[in-house]
Amino acid sequence: MVNGCDCSIVIKTTNREMDVPYSEETLREAVSILEEEASIEGSGTCKAIRKNCGVTGCVVTPLTIGTAPLLFYLAMGSAGNPVFVSETRNLYRYTINLLPLEDTDLFDLIQDRGGELVPSERRLFESCRVKGFELRIMRDEAIKLKLDITGEQYPVVYPYKETFVKESGERFNGDSVTYKINGEEFKNIYGVTLTSKKEGGTRTELWIKRALNTGPDLPHIIDELTITAQLLKDKYEHRHFGTFRITIKRLVLTSDETNINSGDTVIGPLRYYVADTVMTEVFTSGDEVIE
Repeated sequence: MVNGCDCSIVIKTTNREMDVPYSEETLREAVSILEEEASIEGSGTCKAIRKNCGVTGCVVTPLTIGTAPLLFYLAMGSAGNPVFVSETRNLYRYTINLLPLEDTDLFDLIQDRGGELVPSERRLFESCRVKGFELRIMRDEAIKLKLDITGEQYPVVYPYKETFVKESGERFNGDSVTYKINGEEFKNIYGVTLTSKKEGGTRTELWIKRALNTGPDLPHIIDELTITAQLLKDKYEHRHFGTFRITIKRLVLTSDETNINSGDTVIGPLRYYVADTVMTEVFTSGDEVIE
């Protein structure tokens, strides 16, 4: 019951419906296993009963100038009011915080499956939430966000046949990302992966890949890391419009996974535990709420 690459995904919230650029997804019916344990003495018997109990899986999508505000809101769980950016015609900044809460706002997903060889099928996954996310930033690649989805309701057929507007906005890329650690820019960072699990509280980690022979190594304790992604196109009225910025406070090194048995440049991953807050700033045109 895994639904793969022949589909598109539409996110439905209270205020909007938005198609997300398709990359990967494995939304499926969740199942639970009821197991009878073997007896203390002897081999005993062990049986399992499978029952449908909701929805599980993930959606992986590249971030675009249009989808980034909503996707960050769904992933991180709390957005403040829009703040007007001075000296622009119609530009607003949103501050989105990662909160240590398991229950974030609910949303619906519409899964549109089918193609030339498969009959068209639309299914509605109602009352979903994000139980964890992973932000992947790597050089030479599009920036992708993976949302781990869970829901208690069984998917149903979506009866409407209207055509959703496809999101075709410009994608953020790992080549246009800068990293500042404690106010100093580090050019030897090759990419980062920010992961957060939101069940029974929030646990957030950051994997940093850096080149060892092209700059100073990273400190074991980082007070503040700022990640800025920017679309460097002249068509935007203000540079902030094609920008998002993530600020992470208080990172503590937990392990160094670098393998130095190489004669070439070594790209080594460092694993940090995020002991404080994560905040994202995103810029949109218009002052409407993003929820």
